[in-house]
Amino acid sequence: MAVISYIFNALIQLYILVIFVSVILSWLISFNVVNRDNRFVSAVWRTCGALTEPALAPIRKMLPSLGGIDISPILLLVGVNALQIGVNRYVFGPLLSSGL
Repeated sequence: MAVISYIFNALIQLYILVIFVSVILSWLISFNVVNRDNRFVSAVWRTCGALTEPALAPIRKMLPSLGGIDISPILLLVGVNALQIGVNRYVFGPLLSSGL
């Protein structure tokens, strides 16, 4: 069971990293630091979008317009961290303490 817990936590941390990369890359593109015409930047941008947009789109629909400020990644990070804490405490915690 410890292996499943480790894999779950590693995947959550990887998803958090993808969210951060997506946010930072969007800033770099907005301020013309990097160019989306670059193949590498375009590939990273599309990959991050494909991984984060399914979770960010429903959050964006619920939020009111804040005048160009997008706080949906922050709310997604809070939700993902809450999910991680809940699963670790209430699913893996009792299983790991019982020795399974």
